[in-house]
Amino acid sequence: MKILIIEDDYQLAEAMSDYFDMKQAECDFAYNGKSGLNLALQQKTDVIILDVNMPKMNGYEVCSALREANVVTPVLMMTAYDTTEDQLAGFRSGVDDFVVKPSPMPVIWARLEALLGRNKSRCNVIKVDDLEINLEKHQVHRAGEPLVLTPVCWKLLVFLARNSPKVVSRAEIEAHIWEDEDVAVGHLNVHLSKLRKVIDKPFSTQLLHTRINIGVQICVDNGTYDV
Repeated sequence: MKILIIEDDYQLAEAMSDYFDMKQAECDFAYNGKSGLNLALQQKTDVIILDVNMPKMNGYEVCSALREANVVTPVLMMTAYDTTEDQLAGFRSGVDDFVVKPSPMPVIWARLEALLGRNKSRCNVIKVDDLEINLEKHQVHRAGEPLVLTPVCWKLLVFLARNSPKVVSRAEIEAHIWEDEDVAVGHLNVHLSKLRKVIDKPFSTQLLHTRINIGVQICVDNGTYDV
């Protein structure tokens, strides 16, 4: 299990890390909300432990930003306040579960395992806005409409969606799709064009974006990049 701990209490973060190490879990850290959000957006993690009161961004703001960016990683929020209002605010921001400080380490670990187990059951479906990819059934729908893809376009779509909202370089895409094969110049563009015609052209909102000199991404465009 890979855990991202976003907690400004250094001693508590270290104590959790020491306990999780005994469970063979890998931990990464952020000590304010802004850096925690950046880490959660940039890297893959299995579950996030998120404090409420932190510098730069509070836990509710971090979780809301993650959900707006289509990051579905389970979030366990740690709070010193055991009130209905606090928990409702957390659930509205996209939190999956709560633990009240202080809590025994075995209880925290049990909640993490429960979150991870529930998340694995959802991993067969990837959603980006109104685009839904069912990995088990090998089906793609957008706005409820079934879409038909070529094998290469399927592999391309799944790779981009799994990395969403990250921008993936063309070299990374080509290495994943064609592995050690020699790829002709422009070959990727052909398949991107085919994919765009299926998942974007019939719909009002574009999800597949080519970022000049950067790479390709699937997401709801936030206007940050030039297309």
